[in-house]
Amino acid sequence: MGLSVAIQMDPIDAIDIEGDSTFALALEAQGRGHDLLYYLPRHLSLKNGQVITKAHRLHVQHQIGDHFRLGDPAPLDLASVDVVLMRQDPPFDMSYITATHLLQRIHPKTLVVNDPAHVRNAPEKLFVTEFDGVMPPTLISSDEDEIRAFRNEHEDLILKPLFGNGGAGVFRLAPGDENLGALLEMFTQFYREPVVAQAYVPAVRQGDKRIILVDGLPVGAINRVPAPGESRSNMHVGGRPEPSILTPREQEICAAIGPELKRRGLIFVGIDVIGEYLTEINVTSPTGIQEIERFDGVNIAGLIWDAIEERIAGQ
Repeated sequence: MGLSVAIQMDPIDAIDIEGDSTFALALEAQGRGHDLLYYLPRHLSLKNGQVITKAHRLHVQHQIGDHFRLGDPAPLDLASVDVVLMRQDPPFDMSYITATHLLQRIHPKTLVVNDPAHVRNAPEKLFVTEFDGVMPPTLISSDEDEIRAFRNEHEDLILKPLFGNGGAGVFRLAPGDENLGALLEMFTQFYREPVVAQAYVPAVRQGDKRIILVDGLPVGAINRVPAPGESRSNMHVGGRPEPSILTPREQEICAAIGPELKRRGLIFVGIDVIGEYLTEINVTSPTGIQEIERFDGVNIAGLIWDAIEERIAGQ
């Protein structure tokens, strides 16, 4: 099954091919005989009802410093391709939301992964609140009195922007920390959205687990341990990856959310679990598949393409 695949992503010359999940997906697709096209989100347009872009033919290879070849740019009607991978990184801002509206016009005749309407309707720190009994105590609010009352109740808090990503803007307020007022002033200055306050989960010192689900089923996990003196476990801020298997509680969480992910057309999802709690459901541009493959030998990119090809065959 040779498919035409357009990849909407950030500049390909800047990616780390040893860790980038989009690169792994592109390599797998190319190995299966699919034709690759590449374009930047800023080249996505709606013209007279057509969703168009300026795209390049793409060839990828696993060679550091020489990992891609691009053809000349040419106009592309995205309704003419079989699959669009929406893989640019957040922030989940109005530009990102607009892209989902445009891609929704061609889906599902052209299969967009993940389903753009459901990506738009599943912001990562809000979507998780739809599932009962899986989250730590959480408040989403702009009301300073509510946030202070929540802090008085739980004492040890994590504060983070509602639509942030990659650990940016995540702060721990330990008991006795006097910076709450200053942090709320900073959040008000830089963000118009509410903030997320969560009770601090001490188990984060043992790691923040990234679990990948494909079409609603868990297929692999990696534990990310924060660096000394750091409350964030993201690998680009010094988190250490470790191999991991799913605990019974994590299997329970996946069973609770998996059917809804599949129903919504969210084929490639990464969830974050700390201790007994689910903290985020990442549907925009999940990462971690190369790290899991290095530890466990699971070709998650292959499983994702199996799911995509099955969807295409069933249309």
